[in-house]
Amino acid sequence: QVQLVESGGGLVQPGGSLRLSCAASGRTFSSYHMGWFRQAPGKQREFVAGISWSGDNTDYVDSMKGRFTISRDNAKNTVWLQMNSLTPEDTAVYYCAAVRHTIWTRTTSLWDYWGQGTQVTVSS
Repeated sequence: QVQLVESGGGLVQPGGSLRLSCAASGRTFSSYHMGWFRQAPGKQREFVAGISWSGDNTDYVDSMKGRFTISRDNAKNTVWLQMNSLTPEDTAVYYCAAVRHTIWTRTTSLWDYWGQGTQVTVSS
């Protein structure tokens, strides 16, 4: 069992940056690939970025490449999402998720554990 708690969301101006954090409980954090998803009002939840259990591999949606960076520290049971050059289109609730390391996927329904989400609003 893994419990995930996100933090770091808030209101930011266009062009600004935010760093989201996700703290995980449980001793098996390093057994899971971790990911960030987001859901804007009226839209489906979508994959943003993922990182392998070891941290050696990452995956980003094309529109996030070069702007977002996912990282993790297994000793701290934490994963981060650094978001730069934010635009109003990035406004959404951002969710941290975990999937067992035998699966490498962007498919939302296959992820095992979810946090409660943190709101990110990009507006002037």
